[in-house]
Amino acid sequence: MTQTVETNVIQKTIELRAPIDKVWRALTDHEQFGEWFKVKMDAPFVPGRLATGQITYPGKEHVRWKATIKAMDEPHLFSFTWHPYAIEPEVDYSGETPTLVEFRLRPTATGTHLTLTETGFDALPPNRRPDAFRMNDRGWGIQMENIRAHVER
Repeated sequence: MTQTVETNVIQKTIELRAPIDKVWRALTDHEQFGEWFKVKMDAPFVPGRLATGQITYPGKEHVRWKATIKAMDEPHLFSFTWHPYAIEPEVDYSGETPTLVEFRLRPTATGTHLTLTETGFDALPPNRRPDAFRMNDRGWGIQMENIRAHVER
């Protein structure tokens, strides 16, 4: 896995030993996404709609997962916007500009090249930006390994 880090963008890439259609399903089928992302999704993903679920990651079970699905361009692009590191149930994050998360896939001779990019951290309130960036940078590293384990099993 490689990664690029700057102040506004998190980018991670990974080579997966799985065909692109399997990786696509792991990203866009709400049940499979929930398995590796550690969230019990409420319903299938639909572009233009809010997707919600309950985080199942130990210690974060109090957090609701919410994202607006932006694109499902099979099998190359899945994207959504969300409020990064929005873990305090009593805080209303709706006034913040969400970040954009994009998963880009391309087939390779041995499987699939997956690139994750999250942009828009510079639009976050200054008091939230450093923690949101740091936690998502770390979290995406974990999630890339989670999807690897999911599709390569």
